Amino acid sequence: MPRFKKIPRENWQRARELRNDLTKAEQILWRVLRGKQQGVRFLRQHPLGPYIADFFSFASKLVIEVDGDTHCDPVQIERDKLRTEYLESEGCSILRFTNTQVLCDLSGVLEIISKHTNPLNLPTEVGGE
Repeated sequence: MPRFKKIPRENWQRARELRNDLTKAEQILWRVLRGKQQGVRFLRQHPLGPYIADFFSFASKLVIEVDGDTHCDPVQIERDKLRTEYLESEGCSILRFTNTQVLCDLSGVLEIISKHTNPLNLPTEVGGE
């Protein structure tokens, strides 16, 4: 289970605000992720350490990000890289989709997510070696 560093109090408030201001792509994806429709429970706009993930599953240690056009900016690309490195260091896998992918190929997006949430594909902890 990921053990995130202390989450700043303001991140909890910001996450609440973001939950009420989802993009169209985030709304569409949330409709198919909520309620264990993909076999695991997802949280939306959930604080993880100093970051807020668009969607997160504790069971599969999976972060899903839905990126808009701003993520093509070189400064944002570097921020995303640091964010990914942090989340991976906490044991998470990260899937990134563009708004366009979610809006135009939802079934393809769900197929990729399913490969990461299917119990047969989940990582297992092996002890003793």
